[in-house]
Amino acid sequence: QVQLAESGGGLVQAGDSLTLSCAASGGTISQYAMGWFRQAPGKEREFVTAISWSGSGTNYADSVAGRFTISRDNTKNTVYLQMNSLKPEGTAVYYCAGRAFPLSAHVYFITVKDYRTWGQGTQVTVFS
Repeated sequence: QVQLAESGGGLVQAGDSLTLSCAASGGTISQYAMGWFRQAPGKEREFVTAISWSGSGTNYADSVAGRFTISRDNTKNTVYLQMNSLKPEGTAVYYCAGRAFPLSAHVYFITVKDYRTWGQGTQVTVFS
């Protein structure tokens, strides 16, 4: 059974960059659609970005488009989230999620309920 583990969170100043990693163990995510979500205190978990298993399909929330980049290295069983120009409103626990979807190399998912496997999350705090 695939397990996901996020890393790379931390305390940064507004305008800084940070890269999160999501490493899979217990199996391969080479045919998993993957996503990143975040949850701020007192708020619901929200979609950030998603990528198909081939990497050919990606999607971003409007709030992060142009600043965040999702990528994956299936040979390393890892998905990445490059975050640039971070803002204080980006302070949240960031979660990696995955769903096996071998039927299509181009499909990704953007809602919480679509994903079957979740990591424990990594805290990102952005101060102004």
